[in-house]
Amino acid sequence: MLHTANKMTVIEISEPGGPEVLTPVQTTIPVPKAGEILVRVKAAGVNRPDVIQRQGHYPMPDDVTPIPGLEVAGTVSSIGEGVTGVKIGDRVCALTNGGGYGEYCIVPESQTLPVPDSMSMIAAAALPETLFTVWANLFKIGGATQGQSVLIHGGTSGIGTTALMLCREIGIEAYATAGSDDKCDVIAELGATPVNYRTTDFSDFILKQTDGRGVDIILDIMGASYFSRNMRSLGMDGRLVIIGFLGGAFAEQVDLQELALKRAVVTGSTMRARTSVEKAEIANDLLKNIWPILNAGRCHPIIHSTFPLREAARAHALMESGKHVGKIVLTVN
Repeated sequence: MLHTANKMTVIEISEPGGPEVLTPVQTTIPVPKAGEILVRVKAAGVNRPDVIQRQGHYPMPDDVTPIPGLEVAGTVSSIGEGVTGVKIGDRVCALTNGGGYGEYCIVPESQTLPVPDSMSMIAAAALPETLFTVWANLFKIGGATQGQSVLIHGGTSGIGTTALMLCREIGIEAYATAGSDDKCDVIAELGATPVNYRTTDFSDFILKQTDGRGVDIILDIMGASYFSRNMRSLGMDGRLVIIGFLGGAFAEQVDLQELALKRAVVTGSTMRARTSVEKAEIANDLLKNIWPILNAGRCHPIIHSTFPLREAARAHALMESGKHVGKIVLTVN
């Protein structure tokens, strides 16, 4: 991919719409401010919020670049004032505040982590958004610990596969939904118990599998359409953590009595709305608790496919098809 001095290629959303609105354009390479680093991007993860942003449904803070892309891996190209934890040339991966779909990307130093030992840039680019999301929601908000049970919806998504691998590593009993027998096979290979939501009511399945007890925690990407069945699947003192609304944001029928009788907690969060301080805390938690696992080679992201940066539209079309297992990654030459 060619670029002239001080210029780079980025993928711009020309207008809200389908994948075809993702357009390669030339723009000026940004300069890092205090506390920021400029990453020469080698790979960038594709995530559902990118698709929602492209469609015009994902509100962004006013001070954030409109260029999509929430996670990257690459090398440090330059650093801003006060940056001491990395140096030029270091291999890093990072949760961005936007701008990942480009040859260069500005990221806060506090949201940057070293590329794990012996891991490729493509694999490393698949880590930040999923790990930040899973750690913050399943472990911090949901309180998942060894010996508990969880239900993960979208078990073969990037977030789903990451959550299942960490559950297996930590010793958490995991169940997960998927929409095909082939995807259920992947879930089983990751050490979890699958349920095909197209052929089986997952709440009936969970209650049968747990002898009527239900699970301790549910990590949900669906929202309204799953709410009643999620409540039925929860055990006493269970936690329902909602991180997506693919099935709608407004649940019309909510059994508050069931919620009260189970002493259930219903909560949720989005990553982009978190403060820089909160994101820095998550990064520190990951470095302490998860990076030793990654450096030991015990967990590795599942990469479904890669596309050159200029073919971001194809990557989005694949994500919207729902045919992928694991992560989709853009590569930069």
